[in-house]
Amino acid sequence: MRTVDLIYFNAGGGHRASALALQAVLRERQPGWQVRLVNLFEVLDPQGKFKKVTGSAPEDWYNKRLARGWTIGMAQELKLLQGLIRLGHPMLLRALQQHWLRTEPDLVVSLVPNFNRAMFQSLASALPGVPYATVLTDLADVPPQFWIERDQRQHFICGTPRAVGQALALGHTLERVHATSGMVIRPEFYQPPVPDRAQARRRLGLDPSRPTGIVMFGGHGSKAMLGIAERLAETTQLILVCGHNKALAARLEALPRGAPRLVLGFCSEVPRTMQLADFFIGKPGPGSLSEAVQMGLPVIVVDNAWTMPQERYNAHWVRDNGLGIVARSFRRIDTAVTELLADLEGYRERVRRIENRALFEIPLLLERILEEAQAVRPDPGVPLPRA
Repeated sequence: MRTVDLIYFNAGGGHRASALALQAVLRERQPGWQVRLVNLFEVLDPQGKFKKVTGSAPEDWYNKRLARGWTIGMAQELKLLQGLIRLGHPMLLRALQQHWLRTEPDLVVSLVPNFNRAMFQSLASALPGVPYATVLTDLADVPPQFWIERDQRQHFICGTPRAVGQALALGHTLERVHATSGMVIRPEFYQPPVPDRAQARRRLGLDPSRPTGIVMFGGHGSKAMLGIAERLAETTQLILVCGHNKALAARLEALPRGAPRLVLGFCSEVPRTMQLADFFIGKPGPGSLSEAVQMGLPVIVVDNAWTMPQERYNAHWVRDNGLGIVARSFRRIDTAVTELLADLEGYRERVRRIENRALFEIPLLLERILEEAQAVRPDPGVPLPRA
């Protein structure tokens, strides 16, 4: 049995969602593999000291900021975070080396940014020959030293030509830079469509004949959804998914009603719910954009000073592929909706051209990476020949 570790953390939710999706498909394809999910912050702080001192896990601070929309200035904060990671590099190395020696994986797959230098170096020193791969869960890197590090003999799995080009430009070879057709999304997004969408809309109190937008800002929602709902209240039928943010859902329910509106909290059937919509409104996150496009939905997103640095390229990706509208802010969301609906079929046609099979391509790449590493690495169960 081979052991594969998928490294994630809960900042934003997309890293864990990608890890869960990969774990599910790997277990199906390779029943002989032990596929483990490893929360990086639990490895670095196994006693939970940070939470005991501050009252919150490190990811909670980040997720609360996303829910409140406090994202301006994150580019500067990213530099500070990366400086602290560099400063703490020796400590990170020791903690990770001890973890690898204790758990002995055969393959390590990172789905997180910023920590890849420490993870790669600690693995190479503790378990020489064990391959290390980074799956970028963003459409592109944010140089320097966000996803792609220089001078590391590791593998990179990239979901866009832009990311592939960034890895090659940093000196990594074609043998170690692998292209996929998109981002990892959950297996449920490949299910067949709802058989009777009109009837499904009626059951939820929606008008089957009206164009419908679905508004999503991740698992914790965003206060931006209030402004969107208010500005579109009289004109546009909306499905608003608030995730775990019960307070936001209550405020949305209390808004004056005009056009039909469906407010949902945590939704376990996101793919099915998205199939009831005609277009998507939200932030330009790689996961939400990829899910919307997979469901055939043109998108409306914003790109401004509040856009997080790792999501700024995503707006260019939307423009370059003609997948929707990129606005400066949601204050003119009514204008953006009008523009989108004026050429809805054209946007739908361009969305349909995007075929994302990354979830099923990555297992094949990991199988090959592991096979190549095992071919040159002696099996610890086989005794070496005597001289």
